[in-house]
Amino acid sequence: MPFKSYSAVFPIILSEDGQKILLHLRQNTGYQDGKWDTAASGHVDEGESAKQAAVRECKEEIGIDVNVADLTFVHLSHHFSESDKTYYHLYFIVNRYQGIPTIMEPDKALELQWFDLQGLPDEMVPCRKIAIEAWQQKIPYTEIHS
Repeated sequence: MPFKSYSAVFPIILSEDGQKILLHLRQNTGYQDGKWDTAASGHVDEGESAKQAAVRECKEEIGIDVNVADLTFVHLSHHFSESDKTYYHLYFIVNRYQGIPTIMEPDKALELQWFDLQGLPDEMVPCRKIAIEAWQQKIPYTEIHS
């Protein structure tokens, strides 16, 4: 059987001063519900690039407009286990956007909040917290085995 892997994008939306990150509180997704996650994350769909997926997810999930040119790739996380799907998580800094971040999918996100980058919440999706902290330390790649 051929090996399949999946990819997902995680926009890192920072405050104007670069000191805070926008996170949303997951609900009703079946994965890490009740934990904080990067706002506007999601799967890369067939036929689209990772940057196109990040732009689409920003619009669909938090109602902001982002141009592909305003995304900077900063981290790749290979998330794998023996019993579950293998994922490649691609993290992009959103350098510029238009609009006011708003929860567009209230069935999946309970709250949207800015957090200090130096004080990420304990109740954050663990693999996301690892990746954000690695990016802050200028580590471009992590492997997360679960």
